[in-house]
Amino acid sequence: MRARLSLFCLLLAGCSLQEPAPPHQIAAPAAWTQTVAPAEAEWDEQWWKQFGSAELDQLVARAARDSYDLQAAEARMRQARATLRVAGAPLLPEVSGTLNASRQGRLGGNADVDGNAFGLGLQTRYELDLWGRNRALRDAARAQWQASEFDLHSTHLSLTAAVATTWLEHAGLSARLRIAGLNLKNAEDVLATLESRQRAGAAMPLELAQQRALLAGLRVEQAELRQQLAQSEVAVAVLLGSPRQSLRLQSGSLNELSDPDIATGVPSQLLARRPDLARAEAQLRSAAADLGAARAALFPQLTLGLDLGSGGARLGDLADNPLYSVSGGLLAPVFNNGRLTGQRDLAQARQEELLANYRAAIITAFGEVESGLDAIAGLEARLQAQAEQVRQAERAFELANSRYRAGAEDLLVLLDAQRTLYSAQDGLASLRQLRLQASVALYKALGGGWQAGNTPLATSL
Repeated sequence: MRARLSLFCLLLAGCSLQEPAPPHQIAAPAAWTQTVAPAEAEWDEQWWKQFGSAELDQLVARAARDSYDLQAAEARMRQARATLRVAGAPLLPEVSGTLNASRQGRLGGNADVDGNAFGLGLQTRYELDLWGRNRALRDAARAQWQASEFDLHSTHLSLTAAVATTWLEHAGLSARLRIAGLNLKNAEDVLATLESRQRAGAAMPLELAQQRALLAGLRVEQAELRQQLAQSEVAVAVLLGSPRQSLRLQSGSLNELSDPDIATGVPSQLLARRPDLARAEAQLRSAAADLGAARAALFPQLTLGLDLGSGGARLGDLADNPLYSVSGGLLAPVFNNGRLTGQRDLAQARQEELLANYRAAIITAFGEVESGLDAIAGLEARLQAQAEQVRQAERAFELANSRYRAGAEDLLVLLDAQRTLYSAQDGLASLRQLRLQASVALYKALGGGWQAGNTPLATSL
């Protein structure tokens, strides 16, 4: 009978009510609708170096070192690791020791119970994991720890992309400010010519007023660009976790930056490239384990105990009277007003929610990559057209300026050519900035060079 009972307990110990996490059931597209680089292009984990800016490299390294968001993500990962140790503890017996001393007596003395008492004990408790509840709780904690590690990578990717995007905005505003300065100088030259012509009686006061109004408008735009430039510098400083006073950005010419060759790969590779998808998958595994633990809680729990103890009236007598006690207890839920079934239903609903979130994250990831590819293709076409517009606007301004100086053209034609040239140059700088920022967005959408199974982030920063 004892042998049958032991065999039954062993069979129960191998049982588990935990089920694997359901698959996402979303088929990846066969290919992207747009491609911006050859498929054999190298996928670089330090993708920001592709822009060829030493200043950007330094800012990314500084953000990885000083960012408070990244430090918080690292702390969350350590918390999850500690939680995993706590969750795995019940899988082994818990042993505790006791040592106590007491003295008992009657007030006034002469009591039979007067005297000292010393005790030494060792207690062991172990819950047989018949239904896999403790293993499921440990697996849930392990999946949460993995999710926190993926969250750390995701935070680093978002931080790096934000630093690159904001730095490119600063560089674009710097370029536009330089263009505004050149156009302001041209407007001042035209005004000087007008003033000279007026002194000679060849220019009307209306022409002077129109040029001065244009010059004032250019100064307004220049002041606005300076304000935006200062705000972008503050934004970079915030990302670095430092005050603006400690940051001095140089932001070289946008034309000196390289257009990176981005290896998009095939859509199915995206599931291994994006840390946010890996995090969502780990959270789904954790939810499946929690559901298994909630189901196992509906069944009885068997706990074994072993107590060893000894005591005496003197310290030297502690080892003279050893005693032991073996116990076993079965705890079965009888009535809890639906608490356990409610916890099971809660875990199941949470799993369904995370599954829907996981599927939505996959679809969103595909959409972000497609949007990034479309944005780069569209901006490339716009850049080519805008560059041609700048060339023609420069030629038109030169012709209008020379003809006006020769008296063959009126001021309205020159002013119109001047405004067209400034607008075309400003638009080209803005498009160049957007084109480089679109590369950052695509890198982020593709996972930024991260791959499942990469070395821990703490060793790679």
